[in-house]
Amino acid sequence: MEKLLTAQELAEMLNLSVDTIWRYTQQKKIPFIKLEEKEYRYEKEVVLSALTTENIILKEDHPLYSKQGGYTYEDYLQIPEEPGYRFEILEGILVKEPSPSVHHQRVTSVLYYQLKTYLADSDPEGELFFAPLDLTLSTGNVLQPDILFVSSTRREIMRQERIDGVCDLVVEVMSPTNRRKDRLRKMEIYRKARIPHYWIVDPEENTLEAFMLNGGNYTLVAAGGPGDEFIHPEFAGMNLDLNRVFYKPVF
Repeated sequence: MEKLLTAQELAEMLNLSVDTIWRYTQQKKIPFIKLEEKEYRYEKEVVLSALTTENIILKEDHPLYSKQGGYTYEDYLQIPEEPGYRFEILEGILVKEPSPSVHHQRVTSVLYYQLKTYLADSDPEGELFFAPLDLTLSTGNVLQPDILFVSSTRREIMRQERIDGVCDLVVEVMSPTNRRKDRLRKMEIYRKARIPHYWIVDPEENTLEAFMLNGGNYTLVAAGGPGDEFIHPEFAGMNLDLNRVFYKPVF
């Protein structure tokens, strides 16, 4: 059986951008195989045959997802997956970033496990989630926090396909490409939405900063790194092992 091509591989073969391949896929002008929601593959010979027999000329253009601002959740749903990248909409602006690194995911998974253990006792009816999962805070704000928590008192915001509304805790694990975004742009979006707790984890600096909403603004209420005791005023009895969170094996 012929190998199925990704949008990236097909774009490279035809000397086009991935955006152009996505646009013609959405318009159903090139044949494709849909594996699952927003995940497509292509058969090389079938595509080439269709382009020849139907005299289709693929042209670079400015597709829906390269416009300047004004993006909505409905636009977001039309963007196919691109291997190696993930998307968010921040105040109507589409943001495309490389997928997280192995260390980023290691930090996220260890922190998630520790939070899961703590919350299973303190709020067993609440639910802890990790990316990729969409958090919609408004029409123009669609985010994918690395970790988010919905308490038992806010379960009405959970939908089948996303979390729609203000959750209790959002955790963002910074990457070299998104440090400014997490510390400034996302923090402001979460503040305006009045999310009670926002944590920023920096795997490069080995720090965890916990911000809490106070009078409409975020206040730093706890921080630490390897060797520090993490005590949070709102999470009684929480004892995070930051040595394990920030552990980085030597290869």
